[in-house]
Amino acid sequence: MIPIKSKSELEKIRRTCRIVARTIEYLRSKVKAGTTTKELDREASQMIKKLGGRSAFFGYRGFPGHICTSINEEVVHGIPGPRMLLAGDIISLDVGVEYKGYFGDAAVTFPVDGIGEKAKHLIEVTKKSLDKAIEIARRRNHLSDISHCIQKYVE
Repeated sequence: MIPIKSKSELEKIRRTCRIVARTIEYLRSKVKAGTTTKELDREASQMIKKLGGRSAFFGYRGFPGHICTSINEEVVHGIPGPRMLLAGDIISLDVGVEYKGYFGDAAVTFPVDGIGEKAKHLIEVTKKSLDKAIEIARRRNHLSDISHCIQKYVE
């Protein structure tokens, strides 16, 4: 059974998720050819701290980054490092934050300085899949309702 959150708890969750969203929006401006994933990690760390949060990823089971950075064919949980972004890449930035005992997490994929049609199509289809999932995520629906809706759309 899922416990019902109080107004105070919900506000802390909202605050945590706002830190995630603001950090991702800030990083959007830093995604450009010539930037390393380590630089993005450093920028994220500073922004999360400035906004009053703590990286949920740093140190978790030894993870060395404050965010996950996955380029092109890398699926998830890429480790920030010296790899430099190139024009035409796509990068997924996964940001997790803890604030006053509550966690927020989101991942967004960004194009790097113009991308090909295949990459554009991938981003469009995944965004539309998310939109469809949000439409289905309602009281009394099941997780399988979401997965079946997305599968039908993608196929």
